[in-house]
Amino acid sequence: MSKQNIVRHSTHYLLFILLLFGLPGKLQAQSTEDTSKTEAQSQSVSILSIEGGKKLMMEADRAIEAQQYDLAVEKLQNARQVYNQLSNFYLQLFNSFTGLDNAAAEANRKKALDTSLERDKATYQLALVHRSQNKSELSIPLLIQIITSQTPGIGLGKKAYEQLLEIGFVDTPYTPPKPGTATPPPAEIPPSPNPQPPAEGQAPSSEVAPAAPTP
Repeated sequence: MSKQNIVRHSTHYLLFILLLFGLPGKLQAQSTEDTSKTEAQSQSVSILSIEGGKKLMMEADRAIEAQQYDLAVEKLQNARQVYNQLSNFYLQLFNSFTGLDNAAAEANRKKALDTSLERDKATYQLALVHRSQNKSELSIPLLIQIITSQTPGIGLGKKAYEQLLEIGFVDTPYTPPKPGTATPPPAEIPPSPNPQPPAEGQAPSSEVAPAAPTP
């Protein structure tokens, strides 16, 4: 065999070895890159979901344990937004299916209720974090939102009202009504009577009667 043929075969063999060991590395790098892109896309899509909200709540819990309150506030605000959007979307679906498909309407109604409860939990936790930061003024509107969403008599609404008592925003503890009794509504203030017209030849009075209260 001539030297030229030996060199040619050696060159082909070296190229084969380089391709054999170099190609899998390139394929593996490309596969890893594609996987990372897929995971990133999956995370961006799944954030608007119940699982995405739960993940944010878990991250907030870890931040609270580490006393990283600013990070906890950020996570809880994001969780509130996710759950609030989900609740609104499921409520829209419930309204759309009402009268058309009772099963679909009921399923979406339940999801709207569940996500609204999770939103209130995130709101309550956020109010507690603000109190830990000595920012009770930020807790007050959040606690009132919970009471408005639920009821001050039981569950999270009751806890929210107790927080308002501790803050000092309210000073009247909640007293549940006795069984079989109903608390009468407060008496309405009667409207002020219309002022009498002045007598003939008498100058009108400079006093103005108070306006009737807005109901």
